[in-house]
Amino acid sequence: MKRMSMKRFMAIVGEAIDSLPEVIKQHLDNVVIDVEEAPTDDFLREAGFTDEEIAEGDSLYGYFMPMDGVAAAEMLENPSRILIFKFPLEEDFPEPKELRIEIRKTVIHEIAHHFGWSDRDLEQFDDNPNPFGD
Repeated sequence: MKRMSMKRFMAIVGEAIDSLPEVIKQHLDNVVIDVEEAPTDDFLREAGFTDEEIAEGDSLYGYFMPMDGVAAAEMLENPSRILIFKFPLEEDFPEPKELRIEIRKTVIHEIAHHFGWSDRDLEQFDDNPNPFGD
């Protein structure tokens, strides 16, 4: 499978963010959304993965890192962070249309965590192959 360039992948992440309603985007000033190739094994362990899960190839598509104990005045200096992981998404969704949908789902899933939604709250959204109808 031919890999997408990081620049193109980041553009799709940007499109997902741009597609959000303004009422959501206005609350993302203190959130940084970054793209990385893949989580490290140490990162996966810190996220709760066992060595067996890592050895089997389990990974993450995205991860929300909330700011902890930050005073309001420090919010812009210490924002929450969302990581979107390129390689695991490309591996699991080699079809370009499916990959675009899953990138968008991952971005929205992680932003939902910023608003306090749990993985359980997002199960129906995550289980829908194309919740956007496109």
